[in-house]
Amino acid sequence: MRYFAELAWIGGRVERDVALEVDAGLFTAVTPGSAPDGTRLRGLVLPGLANAHSHAFHRALRGRTHGDRGSFWTWRELMYEVAGRLDPDSYYTLARAVYGEMALAGITCVGEFHYLHHGPDGTPYADPNEMGHALIRAARDAGIRITLLDTLYLTSSVDGSPLEGVQRRFGDGDLDGWLTRTAELRDSDHARIGAALHSVRAVPARFLSGLAGRAPLHIHLSEQRGENEQCQAAHGCSPTELLHRHGVLGPGTTAVHATHLSDGDIKVLGGTRTGVCLCPTTERDLADGIGPGRALADAGSPLSLGSDSHAVIDLFEEARGVELDERLATERRGHFSVAELVTAATAHTALGWDDAGEIAVGKRADLVAVSRDSVRTAGADPDGVVYAATAADVTHVMTDGRMIVEDGRHTGFDVAAALREALS
Repeated sequence: MRYFAELAWIGGRVERDVALEVDAGLFTAVTPGSAPDGTRLRGLVLPGLANAHSHAFHRALRGRTHGDRGSFWTWRELMYEVAGRLDPDSYYTLARAVYGEMALAGITCVGEFHYLHHGPDGTPYADPNEMGHALIRAARDAGIRITLLDTLYLTSSVDGSPLEGVQRRFGDGDLDGWLTRTAELRDSDHARIGAALHSVRAVPARFLSGLAGRAPLHIHLSEQRGENEQCQAAHGCSPTELLHRHGVLGPGTTAVHATHLSDGDIKVLGGTRTGVCLCPTTERDLADGIGPGRALADAGSPLSLGSDSHAVIDLFEEARGVELDERLATERRGHFSVAELVTAATAHTALGWDDAGEIAVGKRADLVAVSRDSVRTAGADPDGVVYAATAADVTHVMTDGRMIVEDGRHTGFDVAAALREALS
């Protein structure tokens, strides 16, 4: 298959008149400065976007949590209500629709931070991984790849309090129970099996080293000041320091949020080359705070992006949020280059897909065409599209050489109708 991109993001910059050849799901030729040949892709063509942090079922809360001021913790109670209602069939229906929405937004791979493991009272299903298999199937049917970050979740607080209520469906009893269950999960062409520690609230310190060295490994880190205070009281250190003591940090690990960090925490994360996934729209929606993205990147932590609670599914908004939130915090502009923001938005390595995230020979043939003619993008410089575009400007999306979005519509199903059905 041959394609011709008027403008394409190649090697960290915009190139013109790029001929692309695709075979067996891979880019086999990428040639800037070419004569038009093959299917024309208008606008700016980017590598496929990677949503490194998702809780698919949180999509059911969009627009339904703003009735009073509340807090992160009151929002969590509403989230637990949704978590308590889902079964494998309804979770598949919801996740397929959510992943379809991601596809329309240019996302070709998702990291699903998965902890809805068992029945509502904690009783395992006949297939103890039935909920995880529902997510893997949903991603396949929506046309995107998935890294299932199967999550260890054992306690309700840093002091080791047991799981209660709907939380019981999150837990496997102990580390051995989790290891036994997850040993049955398998990679496939469109799925990778990763791991996650929910947080230092949910995993006792004695179990942390049991996941050291796994990759990809993700963990919620210092999203709330209360987590830091509880960890300090229980362990005499910050959550970052606790993870470091137990060998959890390193290049295969991604810390999600990392909002409330000390200078020492930033140095440890960067020095161990631990990745950091920022989720600006969720952190904004929940009033979590603004994380030190620039300081983390300067210290050595690779950045990735996630839509987390799906208050918005738009990686352009997440990318520019990284820069714009820094501007609010510092009252200065120009913290990140466009190239840095695109790298964060396409960071498939955080999800274990080292062969994706670039338009380059030998890489998976993922691409996203973004209109430069909409009311939002008209007149913007080519690389300024990152600051102007929204998910609504995505016209075409290819995953592994297969076009899953054409002219702004999913080629497999009506995503809006699927969302209405799942959320009714």
